[in-house]
Order: sequence, then C-alpha cells, then structure tokens
Amino acid sequence: MRKFRIGIIDVLSRSPVNTIYARAMRANLAAIMPQVLAAWCEEEGHDVFIAYHSGPQNMVEDLPDDLDVVFIGAFTTAAQAAYALSAMYRSKGAVTVLGGPHARSYPEDSLKYFDYVLGFTDKAVVRDVLQDLEQHRPMGVYLSADQQPAELPGVRARWTYIERLLQEAPWIKIVAMIGSLGCPYTCSFCVDSIVPYQPLDFEVMKDDLRFLLKKFKRPIVGWHDPNFGVRFNDYLDAIEEAVPPGSIDFIAESTLSLLKEDNVKRLKKNGFKAILPGIESWYDMGNKSKTGKRRGLEKVEKVADQVNMILDYMPYFQGNFVVGLDCDEGSEPFDLTKLYLDLAPGTFPAFSMLTAFGRSAPLNLEYQRQDRMVAFPFHFLNNNGAMNVKPKHYEWPDFYDRMIDLHEHAFSKRTMYNRMKATRAMIPRLMNIIRGISFEGWGKIKYFREIRRRLDEDIPFRKFFEGETTEVPPFFLDTMKQDLGELWDWLPEGAIYHDAYAYLKSEGVVEQPGIIETA
Repeated sequence: MRKFRIGIIDVLSRSPVNTIYARAMRANLAAIMPQVLAAWCEEEGHDVFIAYHSGPQNMVEDLPDDLDVVFIGAFTTAAQAAYALSAMYRSKGAVTVLGGPHARSYPEDSLKYFDYVLGFTDKAVVRDVLQDLEQHRPMGVYLSADQQPAELPGVRARWTYIERLLQEAPWIKIVAMIGSLGCPYTCSFCVDSIVPYQPLDFEVMKDDLRFLLKKFKRPIVGWHDPNFGVRFNDYLDAIEEAVPPGSIDFIAESTLSLLKEDNVKRLKKNGFKAILPGIESWYDMGNKSKTGKRRGLEKVEKVADQVNMILDYMPYFQGNFVVGLDCDEGSEPFDLTKLYLDLAPGTFPAFSMLTAFGRSAPLNLEYQRQDRMVAFPFHFLNNNGAMNVKPKHYEWPDFYDRMIDLHEHAFSKRTMYNRMKATRAMIPRLMNIIRGISFEGWGKIKYFREIRRRLDEDIPFRKFFEGETTEVPPFFLDTMKQDLGELWDWLPEGAIYHDAYAYLKSEGVVEQPGIIETA
C-alpha cells in the first residue's frame, strides 16, 4: 500500500455558535473514533491531518488541498454539513469517507454523497478502504465489520490529536476516555441497545490514567461509555489501582440501577464530580432505574429520593428524559416530571424528544410501518430541533403546548433558584445557570413557541408536520441556510431531503446496490 495524505474531520457542530457555553464546552464533546482512526492511519505510515469543527470557528477550517482521502465523522444533526464538506473535498480531487452515527443510521442516503460509508469500523475496514481507494460515484460503497472493534488505542496513543483538540477548549479541558462499547440494556429507541456490551482492556485504561497525571495537575476525564460502570467493581478497582483517590475528576453517564449509596460513596472517593443517568420515562425502562414495576407517581418519588441521596455525595446531576414515547398519554407524564423537579431540585433536566434515527434501532421499523414518520431535514434531528415521529397520543399543537409548559416550569426563575440552592459547588451552579439561560432552557422555550404559533397560522407548515407533504417549510430551510453559512453553497443537489422510509423499503432485500458487507 502506498503512503497517503489523509484528512480527518470531526464535525462537532451543525453551525457556528458563539455562545459562552459553546465556547467553553463544544470542543469537549469531540468523538473518540476520529482520533482512533488517526492513530490507526499513522501506524500504517500515512501522513495524517485532523480538524475539529466545534462551532465557534469557521466551519470550513483549513486542511491541505492535496489530500488523497478525507474521512468525516458526524452525528445525524451535522449530516448536511458533512455532505457539503464531502462535496468540497471531492472538488479538490479527494476520495471521501463517512463514519460515525449518521453513517450507521442512514447508509442509503449517505452513499449518494460519499465514496465510502462505514458502519462498525475496525482496522481491517480502514485497511480495506485504503487498499481500494477509488472514486465510487454516483453511489458509494458501504463497508462494515461484524461487530465493534475488540480494542481501541488509548489516550497515550491518541495524545497528539487530543492535545490538538484541547487547544480549542479555552477554560474547561476534558479528556475523552472509553472503557466499554455497547449496552446491556434494551431500550427500544436507543442505538446502543442492539450492540452487545463489551468491556475494553483495563490495562490500557490504567496506563492512560497514569499518563494523564503526568500531563495535568488535576485532569478531567469524561467517560464516553454508553453506560459507565456496568462492571462496577472491576472499573473502580482499576481506577483505584492506577491513581490516588480523588486525583482525577470524572464525568460519566451511568444508570440509576448502579447508583446505590455504597457505589455512590465509592465514586465520590475516586473523584467523580458529575453523573448523567437516564431517567427516560415514568412508565417504562424500570430495569435501568432499578424501580422494577413501579410506575407513575410511585416511580417519581423513588427516583427523587435516590437522586437527592446522590446529590449528597456528588455536585452535579443531569437527569435525561425522553418525551413523546408511545407510553405517554395526556398531561400526567408532563405533570409527573414537573413534580419530580420540585422533589429533586438539584437535577438539571435534559429533555429529548423521541427521534427515530433511520436504522439505529429496530423500533424505528415499527414507526415506519405505522406511517408516522415526518421527513425533517437531518439538520434538525438532534433530539431538540424536531421530533420526526408523530406522537401516538397527542396532536401536534397539544404536544407543543405541553412541551412549552414543561420547559417553562423546568427553567422558571423559581426552579432555577431552587436548583442553585440544591447545588453546593460553585462551578456546577454556574453551569446550571448558563445552560438554563441558553438554548437548552430559555432558548428552547422561545423556539417551541415559534413552532407552536406556526402550527396554527401556517397551513403548509402544519401539513408538513402531519405528513401530508414532504415540502420542507421555508422556516426550516432558512434556519439551515443561516447555520451552514458558506457550506450552504457546497450542499449537493437533493441533499436537503431524504427518504424517511428508506429502512422499511430496504427490509428483506438481500443485496442492495453499492452495499458490501465485510468481516
């Protein structure tokens, strides 16, 4: 294999954003796989250049013009930005490759705009791309391993690229680590529910923690595990063996089922400062919250008691909710969430609207069979900008009325004041305030009010929501154009639209044109 000049772009944002929160945190949300890919390509002897599009800077950050291949990693909400970047680098003669969540969720659409689209990606898949490395147009080639890789380069191996990224994080610098892939839970809406759980090498993890103590006086590590600590004692034993207790500050997503008091005490001892579990629903997912068959008010009270216990030991708690699930009906789900926030005021609530990301979960097929999909442009599929599944038990105006009411309660001055009082540490207090007055709180209320107004006053707008037309309303097109900036001019023809039923249409097809499965 000859030596290639390889560009790697991690698209962290769909638009340039210059808010205080974005400047402080966006670069800390970088994915691990682009860095892994860079390390693998460097091991093979190639010249590697990496760029992070984190929002505050120009979306078209410079890479060399004479690249042989450009790998782009993107979530679905950044798909249109990724498509535009692909077109731009194709015009310069480069072969383009898409990886990441969007590639796994929407391969049929992505193949129109990339020479290669990658599902599960290991070193063998990357080697296959580089050995072939041809332009595949008008339809690209899909490659996927049978499963997630068994091992990944750790922080030490990725340090060159991590250090480059941290330059764009001006105040808070968080190093991404991962100790496991997949998930043992079976939440029907979740992309990780169909990926078998597997821990990664604990020796690599311990070496990385020791390495970080040589680079920072007090490192901050953000665990990217879908659910940190599934093998709780093994994880904490490894951390305690590697570094002195409390020498590193940790942030992790986990599940309430793992956060019993003895475990929370041990987390505190070892420097865990923020925990972000999924509460999800008051009627479902009892296995994740360890609430068993408890539902409704009984579950609210049990979870609130547990969260208040956690906040006795840990300064920051984010509770993740999914709104609009099929088990929700009437005002009760929203009223129970408001009650929960009153009972556990230290919670920062993260509300996600039910979103079906293409092939990401088997449940999405059922939504398509029920003809409930709305063809929102990918740009708005970030769990907040749009809900692309018509609610089972709500009309759209009613749903948005309840969303506005919920957010007005969650981010009222009274609730935010109570949240501040229930949060002991100063930095978590400031983070809660900044998040509350930004798009996550007040900004989202303003946005939802505008959607609600247009549902009443704009007939084509309402017809789009009802699935009576696929013509994207000007409101969304104008927003996308403004967000993409100069990348808008590079957006390929047809890339605004996608077939929301592509997964269903391909079901049962043994061989799809342009798609190759590889071990």
